[in-house]
Amino acid sequence: MSGTLYGLGIGPGDPDLITLKALKIMQAAPVLAYPAPEGKPSLARAIVESHLPGNQKEIVIETPMIPGKFPANDVYDKYSVEIAKELEAGHDVAVLCEGDPFFFGSFMYLYGRLADRFETVVVPGVSSAMASCAQLGVPITSRYDVLTVLPAPLPAEDLMVRLQHCDAAIIMKVGRHFTKVRDVLSTLGISENAYYIEHATMDNQKMMPLDEADFDKAPYFSMIIVHKRGEAWT
Repeated sequence: MSGTLYGLGIGPGDPDLITLKALKIMQAAPVLAYPAPEGKPSLARAIVESHLPGNQKEIVIETPMIPGKFPANDVYDKYSVEIAKELEAGHDVAVLCEGDPFFFGSFMYLYGRLADRFETVVVPGVSSAMASCAQLGVPITSRYDVLTVLPAPLPAEDLMVRLQHCDAAIIMKVGRHFTKVRDVLSTLGISENAYYIEHATMDNQKMMPLDEADFDKAPYFSMIIVHKRGEAWT
């Protein structure tokens, strides 16, 4: 009998924000798999390290983080074969995914390769988007508000159009696109209603009103939250 493939959302960074369901599955699974930048430690593993029993086989999904090369299909092809071998041997495999597995989560690329052959269970997690709103103390939608989630790598023209047709926005993956996004929000006249946060819920978290962010570069794990009314409840 084949093992079960689990896609576990482990939250945005605070180890206490993993759900009880994900925690129980993660600790019971004989095999763990998790993404890691090529040649660097895995953030996903670091998040859950204090919860690990220490007796599991680990599969490190090394992924080159090169702009324009993600998803790295050859990487997911390779590791889906390795994970499939464990499942075929009857071993459950728990794949760790920062945030939520189906919300910009890397697990979806394994899901697309394996879910039609093996029993698969997806456990949702606290996304960095929702965690950021909570950390900032910024309710993001109310009543009939339209919330738009935007990836910062979009061209400035696309960001401009989409931001004009929403009430609130969460702009993710800001990183090296910080200046572009800030300029777009300024042009639209809503930068004063925007907030910046990086490494939400982690020890190195930083957050501030966007107008106080006097720098030009941001880390990959950063985002900008904006509501056109300034406050969702008004």
